[in-house]
Order: sequence, then structure tokens, then C-alpha cells
Amino acid sequence: MKEDNCLHAALICMGMLYYSHAITTEKLNNARPSLHGHHEKGKEGQVLHRSKRGWVWNQFFVIEEYTGPDPVLVGRLHSDIDSGDGNIKYILSGEGAGIIFVIDDKSGNIHATKTLDREERAQYTLTAQAVDRNTNRPLEPPSEFIVKVQDINDNPPEFLHENYHANVPERSNVGTSVIQVTASDADDPTYGNSAKLVYSILEGQPYFSVEAQTGIIRTALPNMDREAKEEYHVVIQAKDMGGHMGGLSGTTKVTITLTDVNDNPPKFPQSVYQMSVSEAAVPGEEVGRVKAKDPDIGENGLVAYSIIDGDGVDMFEITTDYETQEGVVKLKKLLDFETKKSYSLKVEAANVHIDPKFISNGPFKDTVTVKITVEDADEPPIFLKPSYIFEVQENAASGTVVGKVHAKDPDAANSAIRYSIDRHTDLERYFTINAEDGNIKTVKALDREEIAWHNISIFAVEVHKQHQEAKVPVAIKVIDVNDNAPKFAAAYEAFVCENARSNQQFITITADDKDDSANGPRFIFSLPPEIIHNPNFTLRDNRDNTASVFVRREGFSRQKQDLYLLPIVISDGGLPPMSSTNTLTIRVCGCDSNGSLLSCNAEAYILNAGLSTGALIAILACIVILLVIVVLFVTLKRQKKEPLIVFEEEDVRENIITYDDEGGGEEDTEAFDIATLQNPDGINGFIPRKDIKPEYQYMPRPGLRPAPNSVDVDDFINTRIQEADNDPTAPPYDSIQIYGYEGRGSVAGSLSSLESATTDSDLDYDYLQNWGPRFKKLADLYGSKDTFDDDS
Repeated sequence: MKEDNCLHAALICMGMLYYSHAITTEKLNNARPSLHGHHEKGKEGQVLHRSKRGWVWNQFFVIEEYTGPDPVLVGRLHSDIDSGDGNIKYILSGEGAGIIFVIDDKSGNIHATKTLDREERAQYTLTAQAVDRNTNRPLEPPSEFIVKVQDINDNPPEFLHENYHANVPERSNVGTSVIQVTASDADDPTYGNSAKLVYSILEGQPYFSVEAQTGIIRTALPNMDREAKEEYHVVIQAKDMGGHMGGLSGTTKVTITLTDVNDNPPKFPQSVYQMSVSEAAVPGEEVGRVKAKDPDIGENGLVAYSIIDGDGVDMFEITTDYETQEGVVKLKKLLDFETKKSYSLKVEAANVHIDPKFISNGPFKDTVTVKITVEDADEPPIFLKPSYIFEVQENAASGTVVGKVHAKDPDAANSAIRYSIDRHTDLERYFTINAEDGNIKTVKALDREEIAWHNISIFAVEVHKQHQEAKVPVAIKVIDVNDNAPKFAAAYEAFVCENARSNQQFITITADDKDDSANGPRFIFSLPPEIIHNPNFTLRDNRDNTASVFVRREGFSRQKQDLYLLPIVISDGGLPPMSSTNTLTIRVCGCDSNGSLLSCNAEAYILNAGLSTGALIAILACIVILLVIVVLFVTLKRQKKEPLIVFEEEDVRENIITYDDEGGGEEDTEAFDIATLQNPDGINGFIPRKDIKPEYQYMPRPGLRPAPNSVDVDDFINTRIQEADNDPTAPPYDSIQIYGYEGRGSVAGSLSSLESATTDSDLDYDYLQNWGPRFKKLADLYGSKDTFDDDS
């Protein structure tokens, strides 16, 4: 409380000092010429200056967050024309006037009635005016002034982030910048030290430091090793008031991670690796793995492996598994235990990426010895060749030797071998093999034109170990023998015109030979010696495996001969040569003047009185018309005959008559008039159809007419059923009449409520008198027994 009073007194003193300074300033201003005043001339030409208004104020201040018991005095407004008699009234308007700031209209004192916060609003603009209290006439023009809220240190510094994350490479030099943290203070930075911040480190020494003015965090120790410690937690404080005592502060946490650099070479954990591999392993099979450890991570820890020396350089290879960072030793070639039983390798592991800054920490590689032992395996036989190719002439006699295969046991035991043919590759059993020596022979003659190559497979099996076998492909080529004569390449059929000219060519022929090209072409064409001087046709060999046939004379006639057969001899170029005689069919045809074929039919030529084309078309048209008429007639005959009477929609319905009357029982025939159950139209025994027109009238059978009265119901229903069954004009529906009455003589008894009353008490309906005028009639009829008797 004392502090608030002291603060209040200090503010009042400051206001009074400022007020006195303002009066002095105003007097000085009044003494100086005013640029805004009016110039007036006196009587003797003296220039008179109108004095400025006598407002006394400039800029007022009020301290923020004041919580005293009395309103804070902001300042006092006073005019020179105010003589203190109370005739002047001071008026305040503008931002916060009447709410935050109030004025004493007599004295001009301005007070702040609420606690102000500079961070919410730093200043207020107000307007003051002096008016005559009685007339409200302005005595001075209105003028604006500013009330500034004076800052106090009421806001602590705040960092932009609650947590920071930063990285810095390991082994960084002292003073390497890591990250800059920034705090802000809501207080006025232009007034005092309320917003002057100083940064300091609370946690994280001696590894890091922070610049007091900028908030930049730097490394403080050299050679920090990520492999020793990777992450650090630093706490930074920002304090206002320039870091002096009494200032407010805020903190933030900074997580600093050391990033990896390649400062560690790879190292093998042991000097020798022992491995073994079976001689039966195939190239590419994995033998074993080695691994050099590198504490670096990422690309700095990548290691590549290589074989740099040893007697197994040609037999083995090593690759790098980058997922596990291991060196994988693999077999490069086939091994033979009988030849060499062990190998030695020198393997090197080196970093893929090397940082030049830390080259002095090298070398960034390491070596290790890998010893590989070859294990003996029971191997299958091995053929001396991976495949065999043999030749044999076609048509060779059965038992002809084709060739010989040979396999051996690679093991030290050198077991005996037996051979066999895979019959899946020799289904026709053309060949056989000697099981002991591997000689392949023919079983039957081979035909090259049927199969030119035979591809079979030979098995080699150890005699004492049947499961160890080898397989080799054998290709047998059938050598061609000239055993096929040449023939026409196609079924040639030629024609010549009746008006053909002499020496006119009309066809070119060629030949085909199934034998190989060495025994086939060239082909030689000729006519047989007996017809070498054929009077009709001649042949010329073109010496290119073709021959041309020419007309030897003019004037052919279909009437005399319309077909000629010309034999042609064709020989091949084999040793010895083969030949055959082929027949060329030649027809004589009629042609136009240009040689175009018209007709080769001799009978058509004989018909002199043939029909013209127009006549043939007319005959065909008549036949088509007759066919159309027949089809139309058949179609009309198959159509259905329309009925003479057009039926309306069929009236299919049921007459259901339900009688729920209950009478005196099945023996009571007087309970109701049985005549009402009868169809009026059926009294005469005839029920007309309403849906069709009957072709003849139905005459009721005598003796079936029902009696109108005193008829038993069962007899009545049976009668109606007989009428419906025997009526040929009756529609396909039943007329159902239901009689549901029960009475005396019924096993179930009567269900009627009319006979349920058996005593006088049951017939007491006096309560109907109380139901109102609407039930008066019922009350009179059933009200009491006496009344009922009187009325009767």
C-alpha cells in the first residue's frame, strides 16, 4: 500500500513539473510571433499580434497496471481566460473519454478510472474544449492531445518455440554455430530496459555456449564424438532488464544431435575366417560371409569387399550385401576335390565414402584371410563332351554304327559306367546303344525325307550307384541319298485355243525333288523318245529348273479332240540321276480374238440352236414368280379361321352368397323362406350363360326342378350341383352358396344370443331408462316385465 501511495505521489509530482514546464513553454510561445495569429494595425501603424489561446498541455502520460485505491491523475487542462470563477466548463471527448478518462469540468483535472495495459493499447487520442458554462458557447477551439500509457516490466520474455531441434557434425571445431534461438518481450523496447533481453545457458555446459545478445548456440568443446554420445539437451534462458536482478525470464529446451562423419575405419573382428564348400556346388552358390565392423552410420559406414590376393582368386568371388554390410563369398567355377582340396583368399574391406578432413585417421580399410576347404562329394558320371553330333546315310542297313559316347566317374573310385538311350527321345526306336562301350547303332533304315535330324539323349549311370547318372544330348544327321525322282511341282492343267498360232507358248512348268539340294536340282526336262517328234506340242528346257511348252501347229478343233495328254520326262542332278515321267493335261478351248478363254465344253459347242441369254433370264423369272405364288397360297391355307362370334372378355366370376342367419336347427325348415336361396333365373330349371352365345338351348332334365317351398337344404344343394354338372352350356365356374345356421338338432348347438336368456333376471333392461331419449324406445320395449305385460 505504501508503494502504491509513493507511486501516486511520484506521478503527481511528475505531472506538476510537467505542468509548470508547459506554462513556461506557453509563455515563451506567447512572447513569440504566432504564425497562426491575426495581424492588426494600431492607430499609429503599430502591428498588433493576437495572443494564442491559453490552453496548457502537451502530451500526458499514465503508468500501466496501476492498482491504487484512487483514480490516477493524468494531468490538468487550463485556459488563460479561466479566472477561476467557475464560468468555464471543460469538456473531454475522444478515445476512452467518459469510460477510461474523466475530467473535472471545473478544474480541468483528468483522471484514469481503469487499469491500463500498454500491450493492449499504447496511447489514446482525446479532444478538449472550454465552453461557457451558462451558454455552452465555445471559448476556445477544440484541440487534440495524446495520453500515452507508460510501460512497466510486466511481461516475461517468450521464445518462439517451446522446443528446438538442431544438428551439428561431430568433431566440429570450437565455436561452430549450431542454432539461433529467439525470444520476444511484449514490453516497450523504446522505454527503459523492460524489453532488453540477455541470453544465457542453464544446462548443456561445457559442451555448448550461447551468445548473450544474439541467442546463437555454439560448440564449446573440440572433438565431440558421436560414437561416444550422440544427443545433448540444452536449456537456454532469456532475461529482460538487460539481465539485471529483478528482470523477468523465460526458458526453452534445445535438443542437439551430433551427425555422423566418417572418422572410423572398418575393422574385422578376427584375423582368419574358416569356410568349407562341397565339390558338387554349382557356380554362384554361396560359400560363406565375412563382416567388418564400422561404428559410423549411413553412407559413412558403407563397406565394399574385394578379393586382393590368394590362390582362389579365379575360383571364388565376393560381393557386398549392403543391407547387412557383409561380404558374401561365392563359388565362381566348378571345384574338383581330386584336383585341389583347399584354397586361401585375402579379402579387403574398405569404406565407400571417405571424408578428406579425417584422412589422417586412416587408412579406412582392413584385410582378413579366408581359408576355404573343398569337401569330397559323390559325383555323377561326366561325359567327355557336353554334346555329340554324328552322321549316318539314309537307307543304311540295320546295325550300322552311328558313333560312340564316353563318360567316366570323376570320383577316386572310378566306378564302371553303363549307357542307355532315353526312350522319350527315341519313341520309334531307330537306335540302340551298347551298355558297356557306348556304341550307337541303327535298328532300322532311316529316311532323310521323313526325318532329317534325330535328337536323342544318352544316360550314363554308375554300375554300383544307380542314383548317380549323367545325361548328354546326341544329334544324328541323316545324310541324303538320291532316292527320290523329281515330279511336277503342282498338278498342272493347261489349255490351248482353237485358233492358237504355231510356236505359241501356253504354259511354263517346274519340278520338285524331296532329296537334298545336292541330289535334286538341276532339273532336266524332255519329251520321251517315242514322241520326240510330236506333231501337236513341243518342249523347251529353260535350264533354270523350268520348261516351256509350245504349240507346234495351228488349228485345233474341240469337235475332233478336246483333250491331249503330253508325257514329260524330268531328271535330277544326283549320282546316279533319278528321273520320272509326268503327264501334262492339255484342253482345247474356245477363245476370243484376243486369246481370252471363253469355253472348254465340247457339248456346248455342238448345240447349234442354243437359247440366248435373254431367253434364259425370262425362264428363270417365270420360275421365281411361280414359287412366290405357291408360298403365298400355302401361307394363307395355314392361317386360322376367324370365329363367327366375337367373344367379349370372358366373364369369369363366382356368385358367393353367405347366410349367417341362425334358426331352429337343421330340422327347422320354417326359420326362413328357402325360396330366397334360389336363383330367380333358375326356377324354371335353366341358367343362361352371360359370357357366350350358346349354340343350342339347354332343356332341363325332368324331375330335377326344385320345389319352391318346404325343401330340405341338403336336397336343394345336391340338386343344384347336379344341374351344374350336367349342363353343357354352364360356364367353368361354380355358384357357391353357404348356409351357416345352427339350431335344434345341431351337435354344436345354437350360437344365437336370442335364446341365451333363460331366467327373468337375464331380461332386466331397466338400465336403458338412464341412457337418454335416444334409447327411450328400447327402454319402453324391454324396460320391465310389468310394462311389457301391460303393453301386450
